[in-house]
Amino acid sequence: MVEDVVKSLGYLCLGSRFRRIGERLQADTQHVIEELGVSIQAAQYPFLSAIDRLGPLTIGELAQAVGITQPGATRTVSQLIEAGLLDMQPSSEDQRRRVVSLTSGGHELVDYSKQHVWPRVAAAVADLCGDLDGPLLEQLAAIEDGLAEASLIRRAGVAREKTP
Repeated sequence: MVEDVVKSLGYLCLGSRFRRIGERLQADTQHVIEELGVSIQAAQYPFLSAIDRLGPLTIGELAQAVGITQPGATRTVSQLIEAGLLDMQPSSEDQRRRVVSLTSGGHELVDYSKQHVWPRVAAAVADLCGDLDGPLLEQLAAIEDGLAEASLIRRAGVAREKTP
C-alpha cells in the first residue's frame, strides 16, 4: 500500500486534510440526499437553513451566515432561485437592497429535510465522530479511518434503520 503522504506530513498539510475530509463528507451526504429523492446539492443546504433560521437576508448577510464569499453566495442563490426554492425582492426599507427568502417550495424542502435528510446525515456524522478523543491530528486520522471503514452513506443507512 502507498503511504498517505498528506496524513504523514501532519500540520503541514492540515488544510489539505480538512479539504479531503470535507469533500468526502459532502460526497457521501450528496448520496444520502439523492437517495431520499432531493435534487439539490449538499453545499446548498446551509443557504436554505440560514434563511429558515434567520429569516430573509441580503446576499451579503447570507454569505456571512454561511461563511463564504459574496460572489459564491450570489452563484448559489441564483441556482436556488432557478430551482424555485428561493426568491429575491427589493427590501421594503431600502429599495437598493435585495432580500432573499424561501419560496413555498423552499419551505416544503426545508420541512422535509428537517424530518428526513438532516437527522440521517447528522446521525451518520455523529456515528463517525462518536469515539474521537485526543489531539487534533489523531482525531483527523480517526475521522479519515472511520470514513474508510464505513462511509456516511452506510452510516446513514444504519441511522435510518434506527430511527422511525
